[in-house]
Amino acid sequence: MAKGNGGRPRAFRLGAMAAAALVVGACGGVGSGAGDGAAGELTTMGFGVGDEIARTRVDLADKAIAPGTVKIAGGAFDAQQFLSAVASGTAPDLIYLDRQLVGTYAARGVLEPLADCVAKHQVDLTQYRPAALGELTLGGKLYGLPESYDNRLLLVNDTVVRQAGLSPAQVDPADRPALTAAAKALTGRVPGGALSRIGFDPKLPEFFPLWARANGVQILSDDGLKANLDDPKAVQALEYAVSLINEQGGWGAVKALRDSFDFFGAGNPFAKNQLGASLMDDWYLNVLAQYSPGVKVTAAPFTGPGGKPVDWVTGSTWAIPAGSKHKDQACTWIKTMTGAPAWIAAAQVRADARRAAGKPFTGVYTGNRVADERIFGGIVQLKDHPVFDAAVNVVLKAQDSAFSMPASPAGSEFKTAWQNAVNRVLSGQQSPAQALAQAQQEAQHALDTAAAHR
Repeated sequence: MAKGNGGRPRAFRLGAMAAAALVVGACGGVGSGAGDGAAGELTTMGFGVGDEIARTRVDLADKAIAPGTVKIAGGAFDAQQFLSAVASGTAPDLIYLDRQLVGTYAARGVLEPLADCVAKHQVDLTQYRPAALGELTLGGKLYGLPESYDNRLLLVNDTVVRQAGLSPAQVDPADRPALTAAAKALTGRVPGGALSRIGFDPKLPEFFPLWARANGVQILSDDGLKANLDDPKAVQALEYAVSLINEQGGWGAVKALRDSFDFFGAGNPFAKNQLGASLMDDWYLNVLAQYSPGVKVTAAPFTGPGGKPVDWVTGSTWAIPAGSKHKDQACTWIKTMTGAPAWIAAAQVRADARRAAGKPFTGVYTGNRVADERIFGGIVQLKDHPVFDAAVNVVLKAQDSAFSMPASPAGSEFKTAWQNAVNRVLSGQQSPAQALAQAQQEAQHALDTAAAHR
């Protein structure tokens, strides 16, 4: 994501050693296949050019493969569509997807190992964040180049908190009874009792891995082969997070209000005071800076009961399907898209646009630490916007306590298992212990099956 904070040099040295091991140890990959045409139209899946950050980098990547071209399909990554294309021999040349899913497709042999890409095109892996590369490395082989780097933080609506007679510091995840009390105090209702404001949104089901880790359990082993979903600490974490929702009227009411939010506009829930506090992705600061630059919020790291900060990081990646017909060009394109020069150029374009509009630029958090050091070390200038300056510094500091999910040959199935479990609890179908016990069986079966077929 961002800066060169304390403790970075050692991490970077480890990243460099890992990069060298990948180049030497992986086999096969980009650049070794016959029929890789010199020029042509590359196809993509899962990516859209929706803003200046994407457009600037796409333009630079397109120039890097000229006279070849890239057709940006738009839309989200569709697993069924992708596997159907692979089966029919019409796989796209490039895919953009969640890093947590890469292990599943790598294990199935439908993604290209990038060792040859890295070596032939001199991709400097030390520029990428080690945690992001770890999500993309299965069996010692690298299968993607990281794009975004999403941190999770606590975002408190100062206006709502102070109206309730509290301070932002009293919305404290380290003190469970206090957090429950704050959630209830910040909850708003219209005459008649309908929910009008979520006091504290624990962001379930999406952020369950964060709640579990904060409670002291890693729900997937480091080698990506053992599920720990039924660990008592994971059950306890889910019980507590769901209790926060129940204290505010239950899942039906909370979800209905959440689904009504204009998250990406001027009528966002912080501007309209529909949220007292919430766990959020770091990129939401950019949304607030664009549409509600005058909003008063306080950012803080998420913490476990002992007060130790914890930050779950993940994001998207570019990968090259094994069936790509333009592997060399695809490698050049993703190298450019994820490289520091392209990110820096894109950040400057957005910073200039925000400055012209009189709005703050809160940065772009990437999987490229070289780009982030430049972006947050010079392009981001927030001295005139203390609210966002403080929030960005919280994100940068949170990276010191970051963890990512290990790559797994059943990463997609594992994610589905825990998400479905949380949803069953939220809908009242099962208790946390029952749901996670079922998820444990489902996930471990998928992990064992995937490992046996590798």
